[in-house]
Amino acid sequence: MAGSDTAAPAVPAPDAVKILIAGGFGVGKTTMVGSVSEIAPLRTEEPLTAAGLDVDDLDGIEDKKATTVALDFGRITIGDDLVLYLFGTPGQQRFWFMWNDLALGALGAVVLVDVRRPRTSFAAIDFFERRGIPFVVGVNGFHGEHPYPPEEIREALSLPADVPVLLCDARERASCRDVLIALVDRRIAAAGRVP
Repeated sequence: MAGSDTAAPAVPAPDAVKILIAGGFGVGKTTMVGSVSEIAPLRTEEPLTAAGLDVDDLDGIEDKKATTVALDFGRITIGDDLVLYLFGTPGQQRFWFMWNDLALGALGAVVLVDVRRPRTSFAAIDFFERRGIPFVVGVNGFHGEHPYPPEEIREALSLPADVPVLLCDARERASCRDVLIALVDRRIAAAGRVP
């Protein structure tokens, strides 16, 4: 039959999920989003200036030259039916007001931790605990080093046993992907629990 219209079967669109990448100033959030994103990440980095010297704590990160002032954005496809949209939060306290807006609709979060400066992680942990947003902890191994095992980090951060603590390297795509998958697995497991 000439001119017949046969439509291909509709392929369902993948589920799109919003994930936050959070943590203190200089823990590797921008690096993580950039290393795992399958698209060129959107970055809102600006150079550090002398005006911020009295405000920004550069202890342990003296070589840092730029900082995120709004957000980082990236995307990673986990499977045919799941796409993660990644939103990296700014780390400096003066930009924390943006976290509330960024957290709207988030399925969960990754809290990146720098064991050289663990105190920078407490604000992000508190933020997600208070709002009931599930999270996992990614311990970013700067220079490829992980001097402490996950259980020691859990204890130092006073994390409950159900919060996964994973060693990672924010520069390595596979490492970051594994942290994101752990978060998705945590959410799937929680959804399957009977109250």
